Amino acid sequence: MFTTTGSRGLYKAPLSKGLLLVLNGLTVMLTLLPQYQELFVYNLQAVTLHHQVWRLLCGRLVCLDVKDSFCSSLLIYNFRIFERRFGSRKFASFLLGTWCLSALMDFLLAQAFQNLFDYEVEELPSGLLAPVFSLFVPFYLSIPRMPVTQVLGHIHITNKSLVYVVGLQLLTSSPFMWLLALSGLISGGLYHSDFLRLQKILFVPSWVSRAGRFILEPLFSSSQPTNETPLGMGATLDIQRQQRMDILDQQFLLAQYNEARRNARRNARHQPQSGLLQWTRLFPSLRHRGQNRPPMQPHPQAHTHQSTQQPLLDNSPVAEEQVARLVEMGFSRTDALEALRASNNDINMATNFLLQH
Repeated sequence: MFTTTGSRGLYKAPLSKGLLLVLNGLTVMLTLLPQYQELFVYNLQAVTLHHQVWRLLCGRLVCLDVKDSFCSSLLIYNFRIFERRFGSRKFASFLLGTWCLSALMDFLLAQAFQNLFDYEVEELPSGLLAPVFSLFVPFYLSIPRMPVTQVLGHIHITNKSLVYVVGLQLLTSSPFMWLLALSGLISGGLYHSDFLRLQKILFVPSWVSRAGRFILEPLFSSSQPTNETPLGMGATLDIQRQQRMDILDQQFLLAQYNEARRNARRNARHQPQSGLLQWTRLFPSLRHRGQNRPPMQPHPQAHTHQSTQQPLLDNSPVAEEQVARLVEMGFSRTDALEALRASNNDINMATNFLLQH
């Protein structure tokens, strides 16, 4: 939606779809039935003094403010990319772990605020807010920043800017929303870094994952999007963007081929730039991987240089740290190596291409 990760809706994201439908449905119901809203108020004093532990569950799941529900829904929809890349179980484990950690952080931060400013925090905004803020940690660390445009020539707009704007809007919607945001960011950092092996302690068991796969996934799963609609006849923006990228790639490859011919005529021993041949050889295979397409026959005059350049391409050094980052995002090691070699070890360009295709 906001980032350049494709716009396939909620395909392969049943947990995100379930959260959006169930939590927003409950918010609408409570808006229509205000007499039941008291049961979902996140009251810290009721938990500590009156031992109403059930308020932790009710008050930290459903939003009572429609604005908070809308902003958090936009963020959950955008962060569905993590469920696609890592799987529903790992995504659910992250939400569960950060939910438990942020519940403890809420009380610690409220007590610290009371000791510093002599002000007692009684209530906090309701909803699944702290775990949503915790997702900004992997979003900041894992999703590369790609420039989109500039404002006034100095302010850079990237593929992540609008997500941060929505997060800022959610942050400023309530007086003590900053406390939940800080709690979520701390919890997300601790769980993402596996501090004290938290990922081995707070996780969704395999039997729960299997039960959810057979019971809940059929209810919230989305069908795979099709790309059969022709351009100009009701095609989606995603299909149009894909077709435009295909046209640009063809133009780029044609210009690449013509330049290789000119270089071959100019000097028979001169080798073209490695980056050009890398993009020519690798990108068609990456774009159409998994599809049975006949290979393109190279031009006879450029065949000699392409064959002499191939060993250099296969042996070009690739930073193992960059390969590990791409593998952690869910790509295979083979695709990560090819993309990094094709982009001359530019991890932002390699990641953007892999996410788009």
